[in-house]
Amino acid sequence: MHAAAPVITTVTDPTMADEIAAVAAATFPLACPPHITAENIAVHIAKNLNAERFAEWIGDDDHDVIAATEGPDGPVLGYTLLVHRPPTADDVRAVVPGDEITEISKMYVLPDHHGPRSTGRPAHLLMHAALAAARARGSALVWLGVNSGNERAQRYYAKMGFTVAGPRTFDMNGTLEHDYVMTRTP
Repeated sequence: MHAAAPVITTVTDPTMADEIAAVAAATFPLACPPHITAENIAVHIAKNLNAERFAEWIGDDDHDVIAATEGPDGPVLGYTLLVHRPPTADDVRAVVPGDEITEISKMYVLPDHHGPRSTGRPAHLLMHAALAAARARGSALVWLGVNSGNERAQRYYAKMGFTVAGPRTFDMNGTLEHDYVMTRTP
């Protein structure tokens, strides 16, 4: 039996927040560079990727949570979080100008659903949905941050049309992290 093709939906039901947070907790550590401690990862997940935060984002007009599910009623395979407003950090604003901006703040897919052999390629479907949502909001530019050491993600984003616009730094629970800001038109 073949797995159902992923279904992509903009989440409007806050009761999905628990399942999306569970996917976030399972996938976020996989994108972290090796120098990030397990404790730092756990603190970040507890503070920033919990069900309460996802429920807030689901209900907020400046955010979209888009989920890939296995079929119409299946489990969540991945998600993306969009922020439809200009960046606030100075280093990002320097390379992401304008007011009509969408950030792809998070985009994660469970490891069993990565790559060309996965049914329906949920990451591609999520990216296309994110870009469509940005266009629908009238955004002139889409940006995301990717850790400077995460070459696999950088290659994927480049394949999806993103280019490096500049660097950004941020504090992750006391550890200074370095990302590339990547941009493209929606």
